[in-house]
Amino acid sequence: MSTNSARSTRLDASAPTQADSGVPTLDPSIAQRLKRNEAGLVPAIAQEATSGRVLMMAWMNDDALARTLATRKATYWSRSRQELWVKGETSGHTQAVRDVWLDCDGDTVLLSVDQVGAACHTGADTCFDAGGPLPLAGESVIAS
Repeated sequence: MSTNSARSTRLDASAPTQADSGVPTLDPSIAQRLKRNEAGLVPAIAQEATSGRVLMMAWMNDDALARTLATRKATYWSRSRQELWVKGETSGHTQAVRDVWLDCDGDTVLLSVDQVGAACHTGADTCFDAGGPLPLAGESVIAS
């Protein structure tokens, strides 16, 4: 993705701020640009840096985004467990973050990552492989 794009902006964490506890906090200039849902979350799309394949979608709160920017390890918010999770921390299927972009509306984050192992919790390479294609008008449903 070009840094000259008028539709998205690369988020720079060259100097992430730290709370007294040593935990990264989100830079206020980034935080003010985010448009969160009613739960305080933004969708985060993970895309394989080399192939461009869309791997998965997850949710981030401010803490998850701050940790991702500071550590270059994809960190998300689990809505079911109500806690942060670092992708691959238990499975070994990690996402090393190369770049993070904010879309033009500030309501979606795009992570460019180097994926190790499967991206989907089902063991599929991507969550979209596991879900499969949906038929468009005039197409028949393909059984998987």
